[in-house]
Amino acid sequence: MKKTISAFALSVLLLGTMTGCGNKGIAPFVMPENGYDGSEVTITFYHAMGQELQGKLKQHITKFESLYPNITVNEQYVGNYDAVRDQLVNEISIGEGSNVAYCYPDHVALYNKSKKVVTLDQFINDTKEYSYTTSDGETINYTFGLTQAQKDDFVEPYFEEGRTFGDGLLYSLPYAKSTEVLYYNETFFSQHELKVPTTWDEMWEVCRQIKEIDPDCYPLGYDSDSNWFITMAEQLGTGYTSAEEGNHYIFNNDGNKAWLRDLKGYFDEGLFTTKGLLSTYTSSLFTAAANPGEVCCYMCIGSSAGASYQSPSKDSEGNYPFNVEIAPIPQHDLNNPKAIQQGPSVCIFNDKDPQKVCASWLFVKYLSTNQELQADMSKINGYTPILKSVSEIPVYKKWIEEGKDIQAKATKVCIEQRDSNFVSPSFVGSSAARDQVGDALDAILSGTKTIDQALQDAVDECEYSA
Repeated sequence: MKKTISAFALSVLLLGTMTGCGNKGIAPFVMPENGYDGSEVTITFYHAMGQELQGKLKQHITKFESLYPNITVNEQYVGNYDAVRDQLVNEISIGEGSNVAYCYPDHVALYNKSKKVVTLDQFINDTKEYSYTTSDGETINYTFGLTQAQKDDFVEPYFEEGRTFGDGLLYSLPYAKSTEVLYYNETFFSQHELKVPTTWDEMWEVCRQIKEIDPDCYPLGYDSDSNWFITMAEQLGTGYTSAEEGNHYIFNNDGNKAWLRDLKGYFDEGLFTTKGLLSTYTSSLFTAAANPGEVCCYMCIGSSAGASYQSPSKDSEGNYPFNVEIAPIPQHDLNNPKAIQQGPSVCIFNDKDPQKVCASWLFVKYLSTNQELQADMSKINGYTPILKSVSEIPVYKKWIEEGKDIQAKATKVCIEQRDSNFVSPSFVGSSAARDQVGDALDAILSGTKTIDQALQDAVDECEYSA
Protein backbone atom coordinates (compact mmCIF):
# COMPACT_ATOMS: atom_id res chain seq x y z
CA MET A 1 0.00 0.00 0.00
CA LYS A 2 1.12 3.54 -0.66
CA LYS A 3 2.58 5.46 2.29
CA THR A 4 3.27 9.11 2.87
CA ILE A 5 6.55 10.25 1.40
CA SER A 6 9.20 11.05 3.96
CA ALA A 7 9.59 14.71 4.94
CA PHE A 8 13.23 14.50 3.90
CA ALA A 9 12.49 13.15 0.43
CA LEU A 10 9.78 15.72 -0.12
CA SER A 11 11.95 18.60 1.05
CA VAL A 12 14.75 17.45 -1.24
CA LEU A 13 12.41 17.42 -4.21
CA LEU A 14 10.91 20.81 -3.43
CA LEU A 15 14.34 22.31 -2.82
CA GLY A 16 15.46 20.96 -6.16
CA THR A 17 12.42 22.51 -7.79
CA MET A 18 12.94 25.93 -6.24
CA THR A 19 16.63 26.08 -7.06
CA GLY A 20 16.29 24.61 -10.51
CA CYS A 21 18.61 21.70 -9.73
CA GLY A 22 15.82 19.14 -10.14
CA ASN A 23 16.15 19.30 -13.93
CA LYS A 24 19.89 19.91 -14.11
CA GLY A 25 19.29 22.25 -17.03
CA ILE A 26 17.37 19.75 -19.18
CA ALA A 27 15.21 21.65 -21.67
CA PRO A 28 11.58 20.64 -22.22
CA PHE A 29 11.44 17.62 -24.52
CA VAL A 30 11.01 18.34 -28.21
CA MET A 31 10.48 15.46 -30.62
CA PRO A 32 13.58 15.05 -32.85
CA GLU A 33 12.76 15.64 -36.52
CA ASN A 34 13.89 12.14 -37.45
CA GLY A 35 12.34 10.44 -34.43
CA TYR A 36 14.35 7.64 -32.91
CA ASP A 37 17.37 7.47 -35.21
CA GLY A 38 18.70 4.07 -34.21
CA SER A 39 21.24 5.33 -31.69
CA GLU A 40 22.53 2.68 -29.35
CA VAL A 41 20.90 3.57 -26.05
CA THR A 42 20.21 1.88 -22.75
CA ILE A 43 17.01 2.83 -20.93
CA THR A 44 16.18 1.97 -17.33
CA PHE A 45 12.78 0.75 -16.17
CA TYR A 46 11.91 0.89 -12.45
CA HIS A 47 9.12 -1.44 -11.39
CA ALA A 48 7.63 -3.34 -8.48
CA MET A 49 6.93 -6.72 -10.09
CA GLY A 50 7.26 -9.90 -8.10
CA GLN A 51 9.48 -12.74 -9.20
CA GLU A 52 6.99 -14.55 -11.43
CA LEU A 53 5.82 -11.40 -13.19
CA GLN A 54 9.42 -10.27 -13.55
CA GLY A 55 10.20 -13.50 -15.37
CA LYS A 56 7.47 -12.76 -17.91
CA LEU A 57 8.68 -9.18 -18.23
CA LYS A 58 12.19 -10.36 -19.09
CA GLN A 59 10.78 -12.56 -21.86
CA HIS A 60 8.92 -9.64 -23.37
CA ILE A 61 11.90 -7.31 -23.06
CA THR A 62 13.87 -9.82 -25.13
CA LYS A 63 11.14 -9.65 -27.80
CA PHE A 64 11.15 -5.85 -27.70
CA GLU A 65 14.94 -5.72 -28.07
CA SER A 66 14.69 -7.99 -31.11
CA LEU A 67 12.33 -5.45 -32.70
CA TYR A 68 14.68 -2.56 -31.86
CA PRO A 69 18.20 -4.07 -31.81
CA ASN A 70 19.92 -0.86 -30.74
CA ILE A 71 17.77 -0.35 -27.64
CA THR A 72 18.74 -2.13 -24.42
CA VAL A 73 16.28 -2.18 -21.52
CA ASN A 74 17.71 -2.33 -18.02
CA GLU A 75 14.78 -3.40 -15.86
CA GLN A 76 15.20 -2.92 -12.12
CA TYR A 77 13.02 -4.24 -9.33
CA VAL A 78 13.10 -1.42 -6.79
CA GLY A 79 10.61 -2.74 -4.23
CA ASN A 80 6.97 -1.82 -3.71
CA TYR A 81 5.24 1.21 -5.24
CA ASP A 82 6.39 3.39 -2.36
CA ALA A 83 10.00 2.37 -2.89
CA VAL A 84 9.81 3.24 -6.60
CA ARG A 85 8.33 6.64 -5.74
CA ASP A 86 10.78 7.50 -2.99
CA GLN A 87 13.85 6.45 -4.98
CA LEU A 88 12.73 8.53 -7.95
CA VAL A 89 12.00 11.57 -5.80
CA ASN A 90 15.53 11.50 -4.41
CA GLU A 91 17.13 10.84 -7.80
CA ILE A 92 15.12 13.51 -9.62
CA SER A 93 16.29 16.07 -7.09
CA ILE A 94 19.90 15.55 -8.21
CA GLY A 95 19.13 15.23 -11.93
CA GLU A 96 19.19 11.44 -12.11
CA GLY A 97 16.59 8.70 -12.22
CA SER A 98 14.96 6.11 -14.40
CA ASN A 99 13.76 6.61 -17.97
CA VAL A 100 10.50 4.67 -17.47
CA ALA A 101 8.80 3.78 -14.19
CA TYR A 102 5.75 2.32 -12.54
CA CYS A 103 3.55 5.12 -11.27
CA TYR A 104 0.28 6.14 -9.69
CA PRO A 105 -1.33 9.49 -10.58
CA ASP A 106 -0.28 11.15 -7.32
CA HIS A 107 3.31 10.03 -7.96
CA VAL A 108 3.23 11.71 -11.36
CA ALA A 109 1.94 14.92 -9.78
CA LEU A 110 4.85 14.81 -7.35
CA TYR A 111 7.48 14.16 -10.04
CA ASN A 112 6.07 16.94 -12.15
CA LYS A 113 6.97 19.54 -9.54
CA SER A 114 10.29 19.49 -11.36
CA LYS A 115 8.67 19.21 -14.82
CA LYS A 116 10.38 15.88 -15.29
CA VAL A 117 7.54 13.79 -16.73
CA VAL A 118 7.18 13.81 -20.53
CA THR A 119 3.66 14.16 -21.92
CA LEU A 120 2.67 11.36 -24.28
CA ASP A 121 0.21 13.01 -26.67
CA GLN A 122 3.06 14.08 -28.96
CA PHE A 123 4.01 10.42 -29.46
CA ILE A 124 0.53 8.95 -29.62
CA ASN A 125 -0.63 11.36 -32.30
CA ASP A 126 2.50 11.16 -34.46
CA THR A 127 1.41 9.03 -37.43
CA LYS A 128 4.52 9.56 -39.56
CA GLU A 129 6.57 6.55 -40.62
CA TYR A 130 10.21 6.44 -39.58
CA SER A 131 13.12 4.15 -40.33
CA TYR A 132 16.75 3.67 -39.45
CA THR A 133 19.55 1.30 -40.36
CA THR A 134 21.33 -0.79 -37.75
CA SER A 135 25.07 -1.35 -37.69
CA ASP A 136 24.37 -4.74 -39.31
CA GLY A 137 22.66 -3.06 -42.24
CA GLU A 138 19.13 -4.01 -41.18
CA THR A 139 16.41 -1.46 -41.92
CA ILE A 140 13.95 -0.95 -39.06
CA ASN A 141 10.61 0.66 -39.91
CA TYR A 142 8.32 2.00 -37.20
CA THR A 143 5.76 4.62 -36.24
CA PHE A 144 5.51 6.40 -32.89
CA GLY A 145 1.78 6.85 -32.95
CA LEU A 146 -1.09 4.61 -32.01
CA THR A 147 -3.64 3.60 -34.61
CA GLN A 148 -7.27 4.45 -33.97
CA ALA A 149 -7.89 0.76 -33.35
CA GLN A 150 -5.15 0.70 -30.69
CA LYS A 151 -6.59 3.80 -29.00
CA ASP A 152 -10.09 2.33 -29.03
CA ASP A 153 -8.81 -0.94 -27.57
CA PHE A 154 -7.86 0.64 -24.24
CA VAL A 155 -10.42 0.36 -21.46
CA GLU A 156 -11.39 4.03 -21.31
CA PRO A 157 -11.22 4.64 -17.52
CA TYR A 158 -7.75 3.06 -17.44
CA PHE A 159 -6.50 5.19 -20.33
CA GLU A 160 -8.02 8.42 -19.02
CA GLU A 161 -6.33 8.00 -15.63
CA GLY A 162 -3.21 9.48 -17.21
CA ARG A 163 -5.10 12.69 -17.96
CA THR A 164 -6.25 13.66 -14.46
CA PHE A 165 -3.88 16.59 -13.85
CA GLY A 166 -6.03 19.52 -14.91
CA ASP A 167 -4.28 20.49 -18.14
CA GLY A 168 -5.85 17.91 -20.48
CA LEU A 169 -2.49 16.30 -21.29
CA LEU A 170 -1.64 12.61 -20.99
CA TYR A 171 1.25 11.84 -18.62
CA SER A 172 1.06 8.05 -18.37
CA LEU A 173 -0.33 4.95 -20.00
CA PRO A 174 -1.98 2.13 -18.06
CA TYR A 175 0.05 -1.00 -17.55
CA ALA A 176 -1.91 -3.27 -15.19
CA LYS A 177 -5.14 -2.48 -13.37
CA SER A 178 -7.03 -3.90 -10.44
CA THR A 179 -9.79 -3.01 -8.03
CA GLU A 180 -11.14 -4.22 -4.72
CA VAL A 181 -13.35 -7.30 -4.55
CA LEU A 182 -15.10 -9.25 -1.80
CA TYR A 183 -13.54 -12.64 -1.05
CA TYR A 184 -15.77 -14.94 0.96
CA ASN A 185 -15.60 -18.44 2.43
CA GLU A 186 -18.19 -20.11 0.21
CA THR A 187 -18.01 -23.36 2.18
CA PHE A 188 -18.95 -21.55 5.39
CA PHE A 189 -21.65 -19.49 3.66
CA SER A 190 -23.25 -22.59 2.12
CA GLN A 191 -23.09 -24.54 5.37
CA HIS A 192 -24.94 -21.79 7.26
CA GLU A 193 -27.16 -20.61 4.38
CA LEU A 194 -25.78 -17.09 4.45
CA LYS A 195 -26.47 -14.52 1.73
CA VAL A 196 -23.53 -12.82 0.04
CA PRO A 197 -23.99 -9.09 0.79
CA THR A 198 -24.39 -6.64 -2.06
CA THR A 199 -24.98 -3.50 0.04
CA TRP A 200 -23.42 -2.24 3.28
CA ASP A 201 -26.72 -2.72 5.13
CA GLU A 202 -26.69 -6.36 4.04
CA MET A 203 -23.03 -6.62 5.03
CA TRP A 204 -23.68 -5.64 8.66
CA GLU A 205 -26.66 -8.00 8.83
CA VAL A 206 -24.55 -10.92 7.58
CA CYS A 207 -21.68 -9.97 9.91
CA ARG A 208 -24.02 -10.18 12.89
CA GLN A 209 -25.24 -13.60 11.74
CA ILE A 210 -21.63 -14.80 11.44
CA LYS A 211 -20.78 -13.40 14.86
CA GLU A 212 -23.58 -15.50 16.37
CA ILE A 213 -22.17 -18.62 14.71
CA ASP A 214 -18.54 -17.89 15.66
CA PRO A 215 -18.37 -15.32 18.50
CA ASP A 216 -14.56 -15.24 18.47
CA CYS A 217 -14.18 -14.34 14.79
CA TYR A 218 -13.99 -11.08 12.91
CA PRO A 219 -16.68 -11.62 10.25
CA LEU A 220 -15.04 -9.12 7.86
CA GLY A 221 -11.47 -8.03 7.23
CA TYR A 222 -10.54 -4.99 5.12
CA ASP A 223 -7.06 -4.95 3.61
CA SER A 224 -6.72 -1.19 3.12
CA ASP A 225 -7.89 1.40 5.65
CA SER A 226 -7.23 4.22 3.19
CA ASN A 227 -9.22 2.56 0.42
CA TRP A 228 -12.16 2.03 2.74
CA PHE A 229 -12.33 5.70 3.69
CA ILE A 230 -11.93 6.88 0.09
CA THR A 231 -14.46 4.37 -1.26
CA MET A 232 -17.11 5.21 1.34
CA ALA A 233 -16.71 8.93 0.64
CA GLU A 234 -17.12 8.22 -3.08
CA GLN A 235 -20.10 5.90 -2.69
CA LEU A 236 -21.87 8.31 -0.34
CA GLY A 237 -20.82 11.46 -2.20
CA THR A 238 -19.54 13.02 1.02
CA GLY A 239 -16.24 14.22 -0.42
CA TYR A 240 -12.60 13.22 -0.07
CA THR A 241 -10.31 15.51 -2.07
CA SER A 242 -10.79 18.21 -4.68
CA ALA A 243 -8.74 19.31 -7.66
CA GLU A 244 -9.46 22.94 -6.72
CA GLU A 245 -6.25 24.74 -5.84
CA GLY A 246 -6.21 25.81 -2.20
CA ASN A 247 -9.12 23.52 -1.33
CA HIS A 248 -7.75 20.02 -1.89
CA TYR A 249 -8.57 18.41 1.47
CA ILE A 250 -12.35 18.34 1.85
CA PHE A 251 -12.79 15.13 3.84
CA ASN A 252 -13.29 16.83 7.22
CA ASN A 253 -17.05 17.27 6.87
CA ASP A 254 -20.31 16.30 8.53
CA GLY A 255 -21.15 13.64 5.94
CA ASN A 256 -17.98 11.69 6.60
CA LYS A 257 -18.37 12.14 10.36
CA ALA A 258 -21.81 10.52 10.16
CA TRP A 259 -20.72 7.30 8.47
CA LEU A 260 -17.58 7.14 10.61
CA ARG A 261 -19.78 7.19 13.74
CA ASP A 262 -21.76 4.28 12.32
CA LEU A 263 -18.59 2.41 11.39
CA LYS A 264 -17.18 2.86 14.89
CA GLY A 265 -20.36 1.28 16.24
CA TYR A 266 -19.99 -1.75 13.98
CA PHE A 267 -16.36 -2.07 15.03
CA ASP A 268 -17.33 -1.97 18.71
CA GLU A 269 -19.71 -4.87 17.97
CA GLY A 270 -16.69 -6.85 16.77
CA LEU A 271 -17.97 -7.11 13.21
CA PHE A 272 -14.70 -6.34 11.41
CA THR A 273 -11.04 -5.47 11.61
CA THR A 274 -8.61 -3.76 9.23
CA LYS A 275 -5.01 -4.06 8.11
CA GLY A 276 -4.09 -0.94 10.07
CA LEU A 277 -5.55 -2.27 13.30
CA LEU A 278 -4.20 -5.78 12.76
CA SER A 279 -0.75 -4.58 11.60
CA THR A 280 -0.85 -7.15 8.82
CA TYR A 281 -3.08 -7.94 5.87
CA THR A 282 -6.44 -9.33 6.94
CA SER A 283 -6.08 -12.02 4.27
CA SER A 284 -4.03 -13.81 6.96
CA LEU A 285 -7.23 -14.05 9.03
CA PHE A 286 -9.25 -15.14 6.00
CA THR A 287 -6.97 -18.08 5.24
CA ALA A 288 -6.76 -18.90 8.98
CA ALA A 289 -10.28 -20.37 8.72
CA ALA A 290 -8.50 -23.49 7.52
CA ASN A 291 -7.07 -23.95 11.03
CA PRO A 292 -9.71 -24.96 13.62
CA GLY A 293 -9.53 -22.90 16.78
CA GLU A 294 -7.69 -19.92 15.25
CA VAL A 295 -9.25 -16.47 15.15
CA CYS A 296 -10.32 -15.88 11.57
CA CYS A 297 -12.61 -13.92 9.29
CA TYR A 298 -15.02 -15.31 6.71
CA MET A 299 -15.01 -12.34 4.34
CA CYS A 300 -12.17 -10.11 3.19
CA ILE A 301 -12.16 -7.04 0.97
CA GLY A 302 -8.87 -6.72 -0.86
CA SER A 303 -7.24 -6.13 -4.22
CA SER A 304 -8.09 -8.36 -7.14
CA ALA A 305 -4.35 -8.39 -7.86
CA GLY A 306 -3.74 -10.00 -4.44
CA ALA A 307 -6.04 -12.95 -5.06
CA SER A 308 -3.36 -15.57 -4.45
CA TYR A 309 -2.96 -14.35 -0.85
CA GLN A 310 -6.64 -15.03 -0.18
CA SER A 311 -6.35 -18.71 -1.02
CA PRO A 312 -5.65 -21.24 1.77
CA SER A 313 -2.93 -23.83 1.30
CA LYS A 314 -3.88 -27.28 0.08
CA ASP A 315 -3.94 -30.15 2.54
CA SER A 316 -1.76 -33.26 2.38
CA GLU A 317 -4.14 -34.80 -0.15
CA GLY A 318 -3.98 -31.80 -2.46
CA ASN A 319 -7.39 -30.40 -1.57
CA TYR A 320 -8.33 -26.91 -0.41
CA PRO A 321 -9.79 -26.85 3.13
CA PHE A 322 -12.55 -24.50 1.96
CA ASN A 323 -13.78 -22.97 -1.26
CA VAL A 324 -13.18 -19.28 -1.93
CA GLU A 325 -15.60 -17.33 -4.08
CA ILE A 326 -15.45 -13.68 -5.11
CA ALA A 327 -18.11 -10.98 -5.48
CA PRO A 328 -18.16 -7.22 -6.12
CA ILE A 329 -17.65 -5.03 -3.05
CA PRO A 330 -20.79 -3.87 -1.20
CA GLN A 331 -22.37 -0.64 -2.37
CA HIS A 332 -24.32 2.19 -0.83
CA ASP A 333 -26.44 2.51 -4.00
CA LEU A 334 -26.58 -0.48 -6.36
CA ASN A 335 -27.78 1.83 -9.13
CA ASN A 336 -24.64 3.96 -8.83
CA PRO A 337 -21.82 1.53 -7.93
CA LYS A 338 -18.33 2.77 -7.11
CA ALA A 339 -15.12 0.75 -6.77
CA ILE A 340 -11.63 2.21 -6.46
CA GLN A 341 -9.32 1.90 -9.48
CA GLN A 342 -5.83 0.64 -8.70
CA GLY A 343 -2.79 -0.85 -10.36
CA PRO A 344 0.30 0.72 -11.92
CA SER A 345 0.64 2.86 -14.99
CA VAL A 346 3.95 3.77 -16.64
CA CYS A 347 5.43 7.20 -17.29
CA ILE A 348 8.48 8.53 -19.11
CA PHE A 349 11.06 10.95 -17.74
CA ASN A 350 12.91 13.63 -19.65
CA ASP A 351 16.59 13.08 -20.37
CA LYS A 352 19.39 15.21 -21.78
CA ASP A 353 19.57 12.63 -24.61
CA PRO A 354 16.29 12.92 -26.59
CA GLN A 355 17.01 9.54 -28.20
CA LYS A 356 16.54 7.89 -24.80
CA VAL A 357 13.16 9.57 -24.49
CA CYS A 358 12.13 8.34 -27.93
CA ALA A 359 13.34 4.83 -27.15
CA SER A 360 11.46 4.95 -23.85
CA TRP A 361 8.23 5.74 -25.67
CA LEU A 362 8.70 2.80 -28.05
CA PHE A 363 9.13 0.57 -25.00
CA VAL A 364 6.06 1.98 -23.24
CA LYS A 365 4.05 1.58 -26.44
CA TYR A 366 5.12 -2.05 -26.63
CA LEU A 367 4.21 -2.72 -22.99
CA SER A 368 0.80 -1.08 -23.22
CA THR A 369 -0.40 -2.52 -26.53
CA ASN A 370 0.91 -6.08 -26.19
CA GLN A 371 -2.01 -8.50 -25.80
CA GLU A 372 0.18 -11.45 -24.84
CA LEU A 373 1.90 -9.53 -22.03
CA GLN A 374 -1.44 -8.30 -20.69
CA ALA A 375 -2.87 -11.83 -20.68
CA ASP A 376 0.25 -13.20 -18.95
CA MET A 377 0.09 -10.66 -16.13
CA SER A 378 -3.61 -11.23 -15.59
CA LYS A 379 -3.23 -15.00 -15.29
CA ILE A 380 -0.36 -14.68 -12.83
CA ASN A 381 -1.63 -11.97 -10.49
CA GLY A 382 -5.29 -11.31 -11.20
CA TYR A 383 -4.63 -7.98 -12.88
CA THR A 384 -7.32 -6.82 -15.27
CA PRO A 385 -6.07 -6.39 -18.85
CA ILE A 386 -6.02 -2.75 -19.94
CA LEU A 387 -6.98 -3.81 -23.48
CA LYS A 388 -10.52 -4.94 -24.32
CA SER A 389 -9.27 -7.32 -27.01
CA VAL A 390 -7.45 -9.51 -24.48
CA SER A 391 -10.80 -10.78 -23.20
CA GLU A 392 -11.52 -12.17 -26.66
CA ILE A 393 -8.34 -14.22 -26.96
CA PRO A 394 -9.74 -17.80 -27.02
CA VAL A 395 -7.34 -19.26 -24.46
CA TYR A 396 -7.72 -16.30 -22.11
CA LYS A 397 -11.50 -16.20 -22.54
CA LYS A 398 -11.70 -19.89 -21.67
CA TRP A 399 -9.53 -19.31 -18.58
CA ILE A 400 -11.89 -16.60 -17.35
CA GLU A 401 -15.08 -18.52 -18.10
CA GLU A 402 -13.90 -21.75 -16.47
CA GLY A 403 -12.70 -19.90 -13.35
CA LYS A 404 -10.64 -22.83 -12.11
CA ASP A 405 -8.23 -20.74 -10.04
CA ILE A 406 -8.65 -17.75 -7.77
CA GLN A 407 -6.86 -15.36 -10.13
CA ALA A 408 -9.41 -16.13 -12.85
CA LYS A 409 -12.30 -15.60 -10.45
CA ALA A 410 -10.89 -12.28 -9.24
CA THR A 411 -10.21 -11.05 -12.76
CA LYS A 412 -13.72 -11.93 -13.91
CA VAL A 413 -15.29 -9.87 -11.10
CA CYS A 414 -12.83 -7.04 -11.72
CA ILE A 415 -13.82 -6.93 -15.40
CA GLU A 416 -17.52 -7.01 -14.49
CA GLN A 417 -17.25 -3.98 -12.20
CA ARG A 418 -14.66 -1.93 -14.11
CA ASP A 419 -17.33 0.48 -15.40
CA SER A 420 -17.88 1.48 -11.76
CA ASN A 421 -14.21 2.28 -11.16
CA PHE A 422 -13.28 5.75 -9.97
CA VAL A 423 -10.04 7.71 -9.58
CA SER A 424 -9.54 10.55 -7.11
CA PRO A 425 -8.05 13.91 -8.22
CA SER A 426 -4.28 13.97 -8.64
CA PHE A 427 -2.17 16.79 -7.21
CA VAL A 428 0.93 17.29 -5.12
CA GLY A 429 -0.28 16.15 -1.72
CA SER A 430 -2.85 13.60 -2.90
CA SER A 431 -0.57 10.80 -1.76
CA ALA A 432 -0.41 12.34 1.71
CA ALA A 433 -4.21 12.64 1.79
CA ARG A 434 -4.57 8.97 1.04
CA ASP A 435 -2.32 7.97 3.91
CA GLN A 436 -3.74 10.48 6.37
CA VAL A 437 -7.35 9.35 5.98
CA GLY A 438 -6.23 5.77 6.56
CA ASP A 439 -4.43 6.79 9.73
CA ALA A 440 -7.49 8.80 10.82
CA LEU A 441 -9.71 5.77 10.34
CA ASP A 442 -7.38 3.67 12.51
CA ALA A 443 -7.33 6.30 15.24
CA ILE A 444 -11.12 6.58 15.27
CA LEU A 445 -11.74 2.85 15.38
CA SER A 446 -9.12 2.22 18.05
CA GLY A 447 -10.47 5.09 20.15
CA THR A 448 -7.16 6.95 20.36
CA LYS A 449 -8.79 10.04 18.81
CA THR A 450 -12.27 11.43 18.46
CA ILE A 451 -13.69 11.72 14.96
CA ASP A 452 -13.36 15.50 15.01
CA GLN A 453 -9.77 15.36 16.24
CA ALA A 454 -8.70 12.62 13.82
CA LEU A 455 -10.06 14.38 10.73
CA GLN A 456 -8.69 17.79 11.69
CA ASP A 457 -5.27 16.30 12.45
CA ALA A 458 -5.35 14.56 9.04
CA VAL A 459 -6.07 17.84 7.25
CA ASP A 460 -3.32 19.60 9.20
CA GLU A 461 -0.80 16.89 8.29
CA CYS A 462 -1.77 17.06 4.62
CA GLU A 463 -1.36 20.83 4.51
CA TYR A 464 1.96 20.62 6.31
CA SER A 465 3.27 17.97 3.88
CA ALA A 466 2.18 19.97 0.84
